[in-house]
Amino acid sequence: MLIFFSVLLLVIGFFAYRHWSKTQARNALLAAPLSDHQRRVIDAQVPLIRRLPKELRAKLDGKVNLFLDQVRFFGCDGLDVTEEMELAIAAQASLLLVNRDIWYNNLTTILIYPTAFKSRQRRQDGYVISEKEIVRTGESWDRGPVILSWTHSQQGALNDRDGQNVVLHEFAHQVDDLSGGTNGVPILSNGQSFAEWERVFLTAYDAHVSAVEHGRHTVIDPYGATGHEEFFAVSVEVFFERPVALKSEAPEVYEQLAKLFQLDPASWA
Repeated sequence: MLIFFSVLLLVIGFFAYRHWSKTQARNALLAAPLSDHQRRVIDAQVPLIRRLPKELRAKLDGKVNLFLDQVRFFGCDGLDVTEEMELAIAAQASLLLVNRDIWYNNLTTILIYPTAFKSRQRRQDGYVISEKEIVRTGESWDRGPVILSWTHSQQGALNDRDGQNVVLHEFAHQVDDLSGGTNGVPILSNGQSFAEWERVFLTAYDAHVSAVEHGRHTVIDPYGATGHEEFFAVSVEVFFERPVALKSEAPEVYEQLAKLFQLDPASWA
């Protein structure tokens, strides 16, 4: 019996030390600044980051460090992944959670294609299962990976005021999935009301679908009418790239996203 308890204590001690060690390493990454070179690369590739308030920039540095330590990037169709690609993607992914305690804990892989890529889509209607090949600029799988077209990712980041950003879109899906499913209801911030989120987003989604069906222009991309999860993702794109327009046209959606991300991009210079 004494031997059993001795072994048990060793096992408990081992796992406690491993947890402590991981926590220390994580905290060190979060506290470390990026190099001046890394910051210049991010500022050049992702102009949106230049508008980030100074007090959030140090937090972003830490989250980018954590992201780069955790995630591996793989080029597809002969693409050589560069430092610029890794930093640009990491910065945008980290921006979504720069002021949140939640994280992409299960994401370990990002696949990057040179340009748009083919993806097989499977649908089931009753007993009938159909498959078709479609062309995509990005995909987000439950618990990863994220798949991106670099051409479209780069264009979306460089044009930071058009509300079209494939990296923000796909990582909005990753944020959404942290709640256990990609359904347009992410893990809300402390004190944020689920009932209020549901009311605002269901009402806004129905209005958006109606607007798209009647050919009316909206600040939120028409693709958002294809489902609640896509409405959330395209709203996130606009929240960061055209925040003033979103706040004007859909103030309650803006307010809920501001509470969710604990950010107010409409106030950024």
